Amino acid sequence: MMSRLILVVAVLAAGVGLYFGLVQQAGSPEVAETVAFEPSVGLIDDERIKNAESEPGNWLSYGRTYDERRFSPLTQINRETVGGLSLAWYKDMGTNRAQESTPIVVDDTMFFTSSWSRVFAVDAKTGDTLWSYDPKVPGEWARRACCDVVNRGAAVYRGRVYVGSLDGRLIALDAATGAELWSVDTIIDRDRFYTITGAPRVANGKVFIGNGGAEFGVRGYVTAYDAETGDQLWRFFTVPGDPSLPFEHPEMEVAAKTWKGGNWWEIGGGGTVWNAIVYDPDFNSLYIGVGNGAPWTRVIRSPGGGDNLFLSSIVALDADTGSMKWYYQTTPGDNWDYTAVQDMALADMEVDGMMRKVLLQAPKNGFFYVIDRQDGKLLRANPYATVNWATHVDLESGRPVENPELDYLEEANWVLPGPLGAHNWQAMSVDVEAGLVYIPAQDNPLIFGMSEEWKQTGVYKRDPGRWNTGLEFGAFTQTLLENIESMPTPKGYLTAFDPLTGESPWTVEIPHYWNGGVVATAGGLVFQGDALGMFKAYDKATGEVLWEFNTYTSMLAPPITFEVDGEQYVSILTGTGGADMFSGEPLPPVAEHASLTYNNFGRLLVFKLGGEEILPVPTKRDRSIPVQPMLTASVDQIADGERHYGNYCASCHGLVARSGGVIPDLRVMGEEKHQIFNQVVLEGLLAQRGMAAFDDVLSEESVTNIHHYVRARAEEDRLFAAGEIEAPQLTWLGGE
Repeated sequence: MMSRLILVVAVLAAGVGLYFGLVQQAGSPEVAETVAFEPSVGLIDDERIKNAESEPGNWLSYGRTYDERRFSPLTQINRETVGGLSLAWYKDMGTNRAQESTPIVVDDTMFFTSSWSRVFAVDAKTGDTLWSYDPKVPGEWARRACCDVVNRGAAVYRGRVYVGSLDGRLIALDAATGAELWSVDTIIDRDRFYTITGAPRVANGKVFIGNGGAEFGVRGYVTAYDAETGDQLWRFFTVPGDPSLPFEHPEMEVAAKTWKGGNWWEIGGGGTVWNAIVYDPDFNSLYIGVGNGAPWTRVIRSPGGGDNLFLSSIVALDADTGSMKWYYQTTPGDNWDYTAVQDMALADMEVDGMMRKVLLQAPKNGFFYVIDRQDGKLLRANPYATVNWATHVDLESGRPVENPELDYLEEANWVLPGPLGAHNWQAMSVDVEAGLVYIPAQDNPLIFGMSEEWKQTGVYKRDPGRWNTGLEFGAFTQTLLENIESMPTPKGYLTAFDPLTGESPWTVEIPHYWNGGVVATAGGLVFQGDALGMFKAYDKATGEVLWEFNTYTSMLAPPITFEVDGEQYVSILTGTGGADMFSGEPLPPVAEHASLTYNNFGRLLVFKLGGEEILPVPTKRDRSIPVQPMLTASVDQIADGERHYGNYCASCHGLVARSGGVIPDLRVMGEEKHQIFNQVVLEGLLAQRGMAAFDDVLSEESVTNIHHYVRARAEEDRLFAAGEIEAPQLTWLGGE
């Protein structure tokens, strides 16, 4: 281990501003004055990452090694000793937004990202800040992100730290100082709502990154940049563009034959590569997980049918040229937001009596795939969660057999999995020796129904200011209430899953569905943080809880484990949000999560055996709703406000105006906030804090009606809490 020459001179804490709409102000993180220290990260290159198993104490890349199995060989913390695990240190991150980063640990230095794409380098043993970097993402960019102002991590390579910013830049930093070395714009069309939330990957002198934004209507691609200069080396588009223009590369000609009719290129097409990118040194392949279509509904996107390549697919590319080697589509003609961007892990496994190099994935659609990495042949596809959209996957054709009874073209239907997936981006862990994968799975249904616009006219027009799914989100509350009795029960669970047999030796149910990623260890443990605020160690053989720690904050981020000076540590970032902000405050029987009960405290927690740090115990937050003024709006005005709220506000502020504890709850606003409501929404009064102006898509009348709706909802819930009414009405669209 190389010692540091000089540590931090000073650290200036930046406060968290009060806000109206989207919480923490952009560009206001902790700022560290730094001088150079001598890190060993300059020695991180392809060979060192390829041989990462020889450095069990480090966590050198996103999934620990190039195979991204997230399984640690460390054993100091094990079944017998885990009872002595306690907090060694913690760091307040100055945010109450979701944190999703996987830290990179090189010897005694930890590199990680936080909300608003900020980057930190800290002493892994003490938590002292060495440097921090703020890319100064404009606050109004939060409106362009479908799923919070999150970032899932950085890459460390040849003395540099690489990070993607929410506003679409790929940035190279000096690993010793945090100084910006170069920055490139990855976005092909700045009029579209592109973002970056995923972690870059590095190999062969290249940095690989994709983008997000399918819900808003963009076209997906992944790009390779020169790690030294930032020059673009190649770009692979995942869906075809305007058919009147030349194809960018031969694979697009193949894909275009599977898109039939419609004007998908105007709406966007989708297929964003917003998470999983895995490098395979055995074949010099880059595997990319491709996302959902834009819009979600295929009848709008491609009314003539077709598989719509390469949506919801795993695509193998030549890492040096970007040319395609093979593909496998998990959900042909995706109709449910069944992305295939979830973790992919590489392993050598015996399948049907033959050793094979396989790729493992548990995408959103509920089936676990085992695929031969050499040629893309499907070997297994077993359900790992509750699935009703398809009966099974036919291994001969490789295609799922859809359930025709759940077609929602004419009639709304509850579908499992819903758009959050049976498994989302939250990390799984692969235990090759045990032949098991530990998956943070969930049953969280959605009632799918076509948009009213399409049902009435047969035409769908892209709205650049809101989600373009093709579903009826403006009237979602009404649809939900009309079908609530048939809704499958949402739940979460941690499951040990055999990908070859489809059996689960054990499953632990969790009362809330939106829980954190996992890491398993050779010490016999599986670590996971959950929505209830509990960070737990499970016995990987039985699922028994052997240790737990109350963080008082819901967690999404995956834990990691590392070793410094002979001591093993376990770390996790706290803070929820992300794609589940739409659901808002949980409805029974789903349990209320910790970040709603207390607050969404953004922290980095680090544990070791015999740690002596104490975490403050918070008080419960005051969620009482103020008395509202006498309502003067008509039912029609409130119904109009409800429809606009569902289309433009619910994705952040929550269903039926009930926030899930991350974004401010509009029902509890004080009168001073009510006075500036229209200024905030139409003029962007708080744009730098994340609440951008919506004057491009909403009129003053529409915003006034949204305000009427929020006040009506607040008064309903206040009266219900006081026992003055039996139940809130929740929707005005039917007319009362």
